[in-house]
Amino acid sequence: MTEQLVAHTADDARSVPLLVEHVEGIAVFTLNRPRRRNAIDLDTACLLSAALDELDAIDELRVGILTGTPEMFSAGMDLKAYAETGERPVDEHRGGFGLVARPPRKPLIAAVEGPALGGGFEIALACDLIVAGESATFGLPEVTRGLVASGGGMLRLPRRIPRNLATEAVLTGRPLTAPRCAQLGLVNAVVPDGGALAAARSLAEEIARNAPLAVRASKKVMVESALWHEDEQFARQEVVIDPVRSSEDAREGARAFAEKRAPHWRGR
Repeated sequence: MTEQLVAHTADDARSVPLLVEHVEGIAVFTLNRPRRRNAIDLDTACLLSAALDELDAIDELRVGILTGTPEMFSAGMDLKAYAETGERPVDEHRGGFGLVARPPRKPLIAAVEGPALGGGFEIALACDLIVAGESATFGLPEVTRGLVASGGGMLRLPRRIPRNLATEAVLTGRPLTAPRCAQLGLVNAVVPDGGALAAARSLAEEIARNAPLAVRASKKVMVESALWHEDEQFARQEVVIDPVRSSEDAREGARAFAEKRAPHWRGR
């Protein structure tokens, strides 16, 4: 698939708030507002939401990567834009920041360099996997500013690390380093600074080689099963998995294994 750029009314890419690249089944979304610390205004939230709609809709795309600029992942909500316009960065389709209420059906990897603070951390938490540069930091400092983290941070963080440690992070506002997040299992990999995007691409390529129906169904079960009652988990899982089991791709996977060759997925 050819490379694409989401344009905004700008004359050059430096002022485009969201860069989008589609290459070999992977979509890379780059928050590109370095003068605002990659903070999200309503316009950027709507652009990201639309880009994630494309990720879900285009069959050739298998995995998405969300990243920022080399020095900063995101500071979350653009408070200056809010003060100027009164508009919160809430997309009517995907919620806050164009992502946190309704992440894409396909896997999304956060490639984090520098700080991911406040809503920036909540954006990363809305992703399925996180790869971080060794100097990256993650934090929810809202309580230090008289605010409350309302973009999913208090909902998702206790599910990703031990609840008492999540509570400490939220109530103190103290940031966590990338190595500490890796120790807690929140970050999948810590790499030298500047290498997060390349590492995320490598991980995305590995995922993209797998059967797309099976990958999407696997994500759906893992995300939604957190809300299923224990007595109904296997029955509800079957509803998601059975169509994959009877798909052409499942038959192709078995044939490829028997014939000792790479499978050719068709997504059906």
